[in-house]
Amino acid sequence: MNCLCYSGKLYNDCCQPYHTKQKNAPTALALMRSRYCAFATHNADYLMDTTLPAKRKFHDKQDLLDWAIENIWTNLEIVEAVDNIVEFKAYFTDVTGKELVQQERSRFQKISDRWFYVDGI
Repeated sequence: MNCLCYSGKLYNDCCQPYHTKQKNAPTALALMRSRYCAFATHNADYLMDTTLPAKRKFHDKQDLLDWAIENIWTNLEIVEAVDNIVEFKAYFTDVTGKELVQQERSRFQKISDRWFYVDGI
C-alpha cells in the first residue's frame, strides 16, 4: 500500500515505522508527513505522542480523532521545509462533501532524538 503522506513510498517503508514506534522521524518534514498520515489513518495516539508535551491539552486526543474521522484526506503538498519549519497544504473533503485546503506553516522542536509538533499558523 502506498503511504498516505504522498511521499511515493510504500507505507511500511515510510510512516509505518514511526506510527509503530520502531523508529523516530529523523526530520521535521518526516514528522509532518507522518502526522498527516496519522490523520488519514485516524491514529490519534500518534498525533498526541508527537505533539510537544507542553502544548498538549486534556481534550486534544478526542478532538484530533473526531476531526481526523470526519474528513477524507485526499492530498498533501509540501510548500517549503527548512530546518524546524514546514509549510504544507493538506487537502481534504469535509462531512458536507466540500473540498477544502488547510495551509499551515508548522513549527517543530527536536528534544533528544525526537521531533515534536509545536504549533502552526
